[in-house]
Amino acid sequence: MLSRTAALLVPAFGSLRVTTDPGAVLAPGTIVAANHTSLADPAVVLAALHRLGARPVVLAAAGLWRVPVLGRLLRRDGHIPVHRGTAHAADALDRAAEALAAGHVVLIYGEGGLPRRRDSGEQPPGPFRSGLARLAAATGAPVVPLGQVGARRLTSGSPLKQLAGLATAPTRRPTLHVHLGTPLHLAGEPAEATAQAHGAVTAAWRHAVRAVA
Repeated sequence: MLSRTAALLVPAFGSLRVTTDPGAVLAPGTIVAANHTSLADPAVVLAALHRLGARPVVLAAAGLWRVPVLGRLLRRDGHIPVHRGTAHAADALDRAAEALAAGHVVLIYGEGGLPRRRDSGEQPPGPFRSGLARLAAATGAPVVPLGQVGARRLTSGSPLKQLAGLATAPTRRPTLHVHLGTPLHLAGEPAEATAQAHGAVTAAWRHAVRAVA
């Protein structure tokens, strides 16, 4: 439901372009690792993956489940809340592993949070947390790197500025570009595997940046 809704709504706010490496495949049981830049980019990424035929299970901050309507949709679609900084934080990885074993594509944001900058400018992916590497190691699932740009031109900055960005986006029509890279199997200790994933997502992000330059 969320993927379909995003696919319907996002094109009304901007021009969505999706590109892939020649070897990019979203097979069942795949992890998609994306860069996180804006409150709007989950919708952009879901719309792009929907266009490619994937309806992922998303790992997202648990606070979103308390948002009216959105929380109900998240629960109904089987997305996974991440209770960061609590004893239940690791439960999200267990549920993600179950989703992968059931053949779902799982979407995870390696950075685990948004950048602190307030303007609408882009920046490379920040440092990754170890959860992505630990999930890949526990399941053996391939990781598809995803880089996206443009979502910050929909929402960024203060709450008032974000509302203004959404209100004016249908007339501004910012370019939203999502690029999928070639799947890879992470190897080595968690720190090494995390660095591999970060490098691959950064490469996908740079491809998206060049596409809109």
